[in-house]
Amino acid sequence: MANPPHSSGGYSVTLAPSDLDLSTTRPETKLSPHPFPSSSGPRFPLPPVVQPNQIPSPSIKTPNLPSPANGVRTGTHVPHLSTPPGPPVFSSPLRPAAVPFRTSPVTPQSVAFSSGSSLPTSSPPQFSNGLVELQHQVSDTKEEQLPVAESPNVLFSAHKHQVSDAKEEQLPVAESPNVLFSAHKILKQKKLTNVPSLGFGALISPGREVSPGPQIIQRDPHRCQNCGAYANLYCNILLGSGQWQCVICRNLNGSEGEYIAPSKEELRNFPELSSPLVDFVQTRSKRPGFIPISDSRMSAPVVLVIDECLDEPHLQHLQSSLHAFVDSLPPTTRIGILLYGRTVSVYDFSEESIASADVLPGNKSPSRDSLKSLIYGTGIYLSPIHASLPVAHTIFSSLRPFKLNLPEAARDRCLGTAVEVALAIVQGPSAEMSRGVVKRSGGNSRIIVCVGGPNTYGPGSVPHSLSHPNFPYMEKTALKWMENLGCEAHRCNTVVDILCAGTCPIRVPILQPLAKASGGVLILHDDFGEAFGVNLQRASTRATGSHGLLEIRCSDNMYVTQVVGPGEEARTDSHETYKNDSSLAIQMLSVEETQSFALSMETRGDIKSDYVYFQFAIQYSNVYQADISRVITVRLPTVDSVVEYLESVQDDVAAVLISKRTLLRAKVFSDAIDMQATVDERVKDIASKFGSQMPKSKLYRFPKELSLLPELLFHLRRGPLLGSIVGHEDERSVLRNLFLDASFDLSLRMVAPRCLMHREGGTFEELPAHDLAMQSDAAVVLDHGTDIFIWLGAELAAQEGKSAAASAACRTLAEELSEMRFPAPRILAFKEGSSQARYFVSRLIPAHKDPPYEQEARFPQLRTLTTEQRTKLKSSFLHFDDPSFCEWIRSLKVLPPEPS
Repeated sequence: MANPPHSSGGYSVTLAPSDLDLSTTRPETKLSPHPFPSSSGPRFPLPPVVQPNQIPSPSIKTPNLPSPANGVRTGTHVPHLSTPPGPPVFSSPLRPAAVPFRTSPVTPQSVAFSSGSSLPTSSPPQFSNGLVELQHQVSDTKEEQLPVAESPNVLFSAHKHQVSDAKEEQLPVAESPNVLFSAHKILKQKKLTNVPSLGFGALISPGREVSPGPQIIQRDPHRCQNCGAYANLYCNILLGSGQWQCVICRNLNGSEGEYIAPSKEELRNFPELSSPLVDFVQTRSKRPGFIPISDSRMSAPVVLVIDECLDEPHLQHLQSSLHAFVDSLPPTTRIGILLYGRTVSVYDFSEESIASADVLPGNKSPSRDSLKSLIYGTGIYLSPIHASLPVAHTIFSSLRPFKLNLPEAARDRCLGTAVEVALAIVQGPSAEMSRGVVKRSGGNSRIIVCVGGPNTYGPGSVPHSLSHPNFPYMEKTALKWMENLGCEAHRCNTVVDILCAGTCPIRVPILQPLAKASGGVLILHDDFGEAFGVNLQRASTRATGSHGLLEIRCSDNMYVTQVVGPGEEARTDSHETYKNDSSLAIQMLSVEETQSFALSMETRGDIKSDYVYFQFAIQYSNVYQADISRVITVRLPTVDSVVEYLESVQDDVAAVLISKRTLLRAKVFSDAIDMQATVDERVKDIASKFGSQMPKSKLYRFPKELSLLPELLFHLRRGPLLGSIVGHEDERSVLRNLFLDASFDLSLRMVAPRCLMHREGGTFEELPAHDLAMQSDAAVVLDHGTDIFIWLGAELAAQEGKSAAASAACRTLAEELSEMRFPAPRILAFKEGSSQARYFVSRLIPAHKDPPYEQEARFPQLRTLTTEQRTKLKSSFLHFDDPSFCEWIRSLKVLPPEPS
C-alpha cells in the first residue's frame, strides 16, 4: 500500500481548447492527469438469474417513437483534466465547455481460439494522452465518399451533411450499437455547434457485445504514420500503389503493397475497408518471453469476501444466495472464500469434509511475512469449482450468526484488511514472473465483498458513531486509504465489487472509492435475498477483458471537451505516440458490457468539409488472452441548415448526455437542487437559441424537432437522480455513481421511466409515464432502471382470477426487461392505495392537473375511456403541489412543443 494512488475514476477532465496556440502546440505535450469521476457500471451478457414464471412471453405494443441513431464526430484538441466547473451559464459569448471525465467499458466480441492456438498477445500500442490541434491539408483531388456508418459502440446526438458535387461511391448506412451520437448531422457554424445548453456528443460502449459480431482480422492493422489513425472504409486509396489517405489528418500512407488492386471492388475484400467496425487480433507479440495461457488454471478467479457479523435472518438469506451462486458458476471458475469480522478467515479447499480456515488478525494490514507463510503454506485457497463445490457448500452451511449483544453498526468489521488478504491470494505465490515467462490470467480477477455493515475495525475504518470527536479526520484518512487500496487492486488487474444489503448504514462514502478506483461497482440492496443473489451471479461473469485503452480521434477541428465514465487519462508511456497524434487516450479501469463513456465535443472553428470523421479504437486483452484492437469509424455529414440539424438530433441520446454532464456536478443533495435550476436554464436556452419567439410576446416555443427532449429532462429534474424521491443520501450517491458509468439503455431508463399497461390476452401497451395510467381496472409495469414497479388497480385486484393472471404476466415482463441488466433491479408489486404505491406514483408526471385537451394530446389512450371511466379516474387523484410537465415548462416562459 506504499505506492501512491493513480487517478481513480471519480473526477472530471476538462479540455480547454481556447488556450491552444497552433504555432507553439507540440504533439509531445503532456497533460497532467487528474483523477476522473468514475462510477462503475457493470456489464453482463448473463442469463437471467431469476427464473421467470412459466407464462407465455407477453408482447409489447409500442408507439412509433424515434429510435436512437448512431453518429460519430471527430475533433482534435488538447484535453486538460480538472475538477468540475460551476453550473453553466447559457449566454453569449460562448465559453469553452468543461470536460469532466468518466468512462464505461462495454463487452467486446470475444475471439475464441482452439486449444492448440499459440497466438501471442501484444501490449496495446501507446498513444498520446492529449488532443493536439491538427492543421489538415485538404487535398484538391476528389475523394471517394462513403455514407454515414454508425458503430454499435458509439451514439451521436446529430447527423447531417450537404452532398458534395463530386461523384461518390455510396455504401449502405451501417449503424453500430457501440457508438451513439446525439445527432446524425453536424452544423458547420461554430457558434451554433458549440451552444452548451444542447451540446453535441456521443456515448461509447467499448465492451458491448455486437450482434452480428464484428469482422475479425488476424493481422496487424495499417495505421497512419502521422497521427496513428487506422485505415478504414472511408479512406481514399490509390489502386496502383496501394497508398491510402488518412481521413483524420489527410496524410498519405503506404500499405506495403497490400492495398494494390485492379478495382475498388477488390478492396472490399479487406474487412477494414468494407465495415465500420472491425476487430484486429494482434499476431506479433511485443513481450519477449510471453506465452499466452489458455489453460483453465489461469482463468481469472473470483474471491468472495463475506461479512460474518450478520444476524440470523440476514445470514439465512445470504447462505441461500451463496449456495445458488456457486451452483451457477462454470466448472472451471476458480473460487476463493474469506470471512471477515474482527479477524480474517481464509478458507482452505484442501480439506474435503470440513470447513477449515487460516485466520489473520484484522486490526492492521497483514505483514509480508504473514502473507508469505499463508500463500506458501500447504493450504489451497483458490480452487476450480468443479473440484471444490462440495467444500464450498460445506463452508456456507457452517456460517453462524453474530452472538455478541452489540448493535449491527457497532460490530467490528475489518473489511479493508480482508480485501488486502484477498488481493494477496489472487496474486498467488509468484509476482507474475517465473523463470522469465510472464503469465497473466484471462480477464480481470474479481473480489466480491458481501457487506452488512460499516467498516469499523482496522485500516480504512471509521468509528461507528458520527459523534466521535475525531470522526472527520478518521473519515478523511479512511477515504484516502480505501482509494489507495482500489488503485492497488487495479494495478493487480483485480476489480472489487461491493454488494451491500440490510438495514444497517454502511457508510457509502468510505466504501465507494475502493470500488471506483478498482473499476468495480457498489450496490445497495434491501436484503440478501433474490436481487442480491442475482447481482452476485452477474457481477462474477460480466467482464469482457482487461488492460483496456480507448483512443478517440476526430477530424476537421472537432475535439473532445469532456469525458464521463469509468476511466482516467492514459499515461504517455502506456501507449504508442505518433508524430502528430492528436488522439485522446483513456485508460479503462475495466472492460465490461454494461458500462459506457459519455463524450462532449465542440469545434474550434467553422467546418468547411462535407463530412466529419470520428474513429474510436478500443484495445484490450480478451478472456482468451489475445490482444484485440476494436476499431469503429463513423462519418457524419455536415449541414448549414439549423432545421436539418435539429431533425437529426436524437432526443434520448442527447438527454442522457445532458443528464451525465449535469449529474457529474451533483456531488451532494444541495448540489442536486442547484442542478435542477441548471436544467431549467438549459431548457430556456435551447428554446431561445433554436426555438421561435411568439409574436408580440416574450414567450418562446420549444423547437418541434426536439419534442421529446424537454419531457425527458423534466423526468431527470424530478426523479431519483436529482429530485427528492429517494430519501437517504447514501442511496442517492450510489444511484449517481451507477448512472455516470451506466450503458445507454440503463441510463435512459434511470432518467425517464418506461410505462407499460397490461391488456387482455397478456399483451402490453406502452404509454407515457403520466399518472393518467393509474386506472383502477388496469395493471401497469413501470421500469425505472434500478427499480421495476408493478401496480394493480383496485378494481382489478378485487377480481381474483384476473388479478392473478395480470400479476403473473407483469412479473414475467419485469423479469424479461431486466434479464440482462446489471445491477439487477428491485421488482416491487403493490396495489392501488397501499402505502408502497407512493414509490410508483412519485415517478409519474402529474398530468391529471392539465386541462382535458392537453391530457388527450399527450396521453391519447384517454380517448378510449368512457365518460364514466374518465370521471372515476379524475376523482381518484389527490391534490399535491408538484407541477405537471406543461405547468413546469410554461413557468420557464417556454411553450411546450407539440407532442410527436
